[in-house]
Amino acid sequence: MTNLPETGRTPRVTIRLVAIQILVFSLLLTLAGRLWYLQIRNGDEYADEAASNHVQQVVQPATRGSILDARGVPLADNETRLVVSASRTDLLKMEDDGKAVLARLADVLDMKPHEVAEKVRLCDSKTPQPCWNGSPYQPIPITDEATTQQALQIRERAEDFPGITAEPTAVRRYPAPLKGNTAQVLGYLSPVTDEEIEKAKNTDSPFLRSDQVGRSGLERTYDKYLRGKAGVTRYEVDKLGRVIGQTNADKGTAGSSVVTSIDARVQAIAEKELDQAMREARKQIDRNTNRPYEADAGAVVVMEAKTGRVVAMASNPDYDPNAWVGGIDGKDYKRLTSKKSNYPLLNRAIQGQAAPGSIFKVVSTAASLNAGYAFNGGYPCTSSYSIGGQTFQNFESQSHGAISLGRALEVSCDTVFYRLGHDEWKKDGGLKPKKNTKDWFYKTAHDFGLGAETGIDLPNEVTGRVPDRQWKKDFWKANKDSWCKQAKAWPKKKDFDTILAREGCLEGFKLHAYDAINYSIGQGDTLVTPIQMATIYAAVANGGTLYDPTVGKAIVSPDGRHIQKIEPKSHGKLPVTKTNLKKMDEAFAGVATRGTAAWRFGGWPQKKIEMHAKTGTAEVYGKQTTSWFATYTDDYAIVMTISQGGTGSGASGPAVRNIYNALYGVDEKGTIDKKRALLPKPQKDLPKIDKNGTIEAEEIKPYETPKPSESAAQVELAAALDRRRD
Repeated sequence: MTNLPETGRTPRVTIRLVAIQILVFSLLLTLAGRLWYLQIRNGDEYADEAASNHVQQVVQPATRGSILDARGVPLADNETRLVVSASRTDLLKMEDDGKAVLARLADVLDMKPHEVAEKVRLCDSKTPQPCWNGSPYQPIPITDEATTQQALQIRERAEDFPGITAEPTAVRRYPAPLKGNTAQVLGYLSPVTDEEIEKAKNTDSPFLRSDQVGRSGLERTYDKYLRGKAGVTRYEVDKLGRVIGQTNADKGTAGSSVVTSIDARVQAIAEKELDQAMREARKQIDRNTNRPYEADAGAVVVMEAKTGRVVAMASNPDYDPNAWVGGIDGKDYKRLTSKKSNYPLLNRAIQGQAAPGSIFKVVSTAASLNAGYAFNGGYPCTSSYSIGGQTFQNFESQSHGAISLGRALEVSCDTVFYRLGHDEWKKDGGLKPKKNTKDWFYKTAHDFGLGAETGIDLPNEVTGRVPDRQWKKDFWKANKDSWCKQAKAWPKKKDFDTILAREGCLEGFKLHAYDAINYSIGQGDTLVTPIQMATIYAAVANGGTLYDPTVGKAIVSPDGRHIQKIEPKSHGKLPVTKTNLKKMDEAFAGVATRGTAAWRFGGWPQKKIEMHAKTGTAEVYGKQTTSWFATYTDDYAIVMTISQGGTGSGASGPAVRNIYNALYGVDEKGTIDKKRALLPKPQKDLPKIDKNGTIEAEEIKPYETPKPSESAAQVELAAALDRRRD
């Protein structure tokens, strides 16, 4: 082989190397230019585009826990419904934004096209309901009442309904066992708000946009337990809403169940008896106004005396909590919040305030004993009591002579307590109070828990009012300007309102003699709630312990393995010695056997189940009298009230008696039938939980209240006694 000279290879290699260098340099120059273009020239634009790619989350809602009665019977649970939903993301990818699909869907669901369109539009400050206030990447429910046939049409014609799903979904349900809906106790749900999401962001129970939260009742109190934890899948999407990829996913867990102390059978009877009592009251004529009683509202509480657990709680008027499921419509909301329907959302057992009338004498008696008066002393029960130019009447001007405090409770003698309240007011200095007043009647009321919340595990409880010296001063400061302005019309105008305004302007801050006298029998400015009085009479029954009323009994995890019991708690003791409390207890038994409530407990098996009672009829300015009936046995305390319902024993008495009949199985002859007894002793044990973690519900049957057979003489006597104001 002939070797080529070196001088023949060098030019070609050099040219190739130069060409490669030029090419590399050009590529580097182009890349540098592109980087400058992206980072310097259009850097802000691309930064904005990159920022617009963000993570969105799709939520798989957790199944909400059930609310159960003491025997495991569902009061609030979930039912599977066929829910038709629309994917807004899929609809917006279509040329017409999915309008044609929604129109076809409306036809299948028997809805109008605009109704379906409104369901999928997003809520903002300018968009009225209905609209969707959840995540736009979440499937939006169109209806939760689809039929099987409608769901099949959507599935079988999937090509006609892109972005539309029809799936079985758990929806809240309030089954109202035995027609007892327990509405105000259970409460209702509604979507979470932006403010709530922000507030709960850093707590141990944050909200998601799709969450339904409890708005009242047990649904609100135990919301964080019932709600569970939703499953969340996170997707990265661009600014057009197109999914780029999945980032991560969190598995959801179902909510826990809340077992309550409510007995569905007793609850149904309590609601029925309260409603019937109000209906019967409307048939009676009020002698003061010569028209039927309005009986416009009422409440009843059945409480375990030794624990404070609530066995039944009814408020009337009531409502169907199912109205809130899936979103409440405008007409229903207006009805539930209007004055015309008398605000059925209110739980009058814990939010209804009224003067207690004579059932307040349990406080006045204890106050008298604390002030040093003897229980068995002789106190004049005159037909009236006068101070200055004012006369305060005993009911129907009856006189019983000199009687003990016990007998004063039995016959509900007002003038005994008028005199005691007035005497204590004078001892404290009258209109010129001493530096350190004893104020036994007011101090004792506070010690009984009045003027404060009882601590029940239901939201929005009100405190009532003890109109003591401090309250008088505070009330005067808040109203003196308007009083003094109205009082300027004096002396040209001397009508009642002007006289009252003038007195308020000049001396509204003082505790007057008439204030103390009216207060001594639960009148005047005194306000209490049914739950407060039930707590007090339960305390008398159990020996003096004031328990926090509770509805929740236990929280049970979804798998049934973890049970958090809610134990009874005490918030104080009655300010009464054991000796005096026993004497008061005997007097309340006398009310039921020979006093103002005796005609309602005729034939009661007193030797086997000792009944105690106190009747009350409270006068309300501008309205008809309020009926109160407070009772207890060793096991239970029951308090009922009916606004503008008439007398205590007359309006509320029969209903309370019927509830006791059901609890103990007492028939119309006073015989105890244990087979008919619903709850002769409070339910202590929790419902059984099977091996799969399911809470077993006992079978319950309706209870028929036996109708008492009354002779003509009994009916006549009852009518005569009912005319008395107890």
